[in-house]
Amino acid sequence: MPERRSHFSLHDLMTLIIPDAMPSTRPTPTAAATGFPAASRGAILRAGMRGAFGMFPSFSRTDTTMDAVVTRRRARRTTPDTPARSITRDDVIAELRRLGATIAGFAPVERWAAHGEVPPAYRPEAIWPLARTVIAFGVPMLLPVIESTPSINYQEHYDTSNRLLDEISYRLAIWLNEAGHPAISLPRDGYGSLEILLTNPFASFSHTYAAKYAGLGTVGMSRNLLVAQYGPRVRLNSVFTAAAFDGDPELTGELCSRCRVCERACPTGAIRARSDGVVGDLDKDACTRHHITLRDERRWPCGICAKVCAVGADRKLYGRPGVKRYLEERAALEKNPDDPRFRSEVHLRRHGSGGTRIA
Repeated sequence: MPERRSHFSLHDLMTLIIPDAMPSTRPTPTAAATGFPAASRGAILRAGMRGAFGMFPSFSRTDTTMDAVVTRRRARRTTPDTPARSITRDDVIAELRRLGATIAGFAPVERWAAHGEVPPAYRPEAIWPLARTVIAFGVPMLLPVIESTPSINYQEHYDTSNRLLDEISYRLAIWLNEAGHPAISLPRDGYGSLEILLTNPFASFSHTYAAKYAGLGTVGMSRNLLVAQYGPRVRLNSVFTAAAFDGDPELTGELCSRCRVCERACPTGAIRARSDGVVGDLDKDACTRHHITLRDERRWPCGICAKVCAVGADRKLYGRPGVKRYLEERAALEKNPDDPRFRSEVHLRRHGSGGTRIA
């Protein structure tokens, strides 16, 4: 997995994360600490229904009629001369909840410049000049499923969250546009393959920093966003809109305690603590190559850093308050692959994917 500075989380593989090693516009935090690249590196549903019902003439006529009605209504709503409909923050959050998002926040685009952590070319208004607010949102990853990593169960769980995030982003942008507020959706990932990440481990926008500036959480040592509800076990996406919304208060304290459990548990030793801040260093090359191995075994991403993090109210929900067992797991399974403490995880790892690893 690539070095994920910001949302370059190890478990979600560069979810449109910001690049590494670019100089910051402020002396602190340093570019090395935040991880940006040098500046020089710099109508679907209806169509589906028509296809499905095309075999049945009685349905196709009804669908065509309804399609014409909906199209006329949308045309009236979206004509350039029609005033924009008033939409509140509560309206947006209600729509996000309806679409499946669990957490959401608003970040005025001015916050990127105010913090000075993100280089100008990677800020919202540089990517889309009409942007005035970034709406950040996320969905949780369920702790017991992540505990099975590496497994096909976790891979399918991860893929499901990705599909949901992409659909939420697209549908929310359309919803805003139809109300007269220009908006664009973004993909939750910004790379074409793991092999591409070996030579160019960067993306155009960071959902992690968007979520941070929207008051959803803080960035931890593993470079995952940490939120109070789920720790790093959350997947993120964003929508840019020309509508101006008040921003949510940003968190003033760090959620990461620098316990270094993610550093100790990383299977490739890719995470390294820094003395000058919370966010650690990350060997992106080692991380990515490990993910290529897991992908070829049909059970990726890794997700160990998200699994072992002690932050998150979900630990109480699932009765997993401590993390000591995670640090004992590898050695215990090397000694006894049938250790009863890890029987359920090993069972899942032995089915549905290639390879022989059980830890």
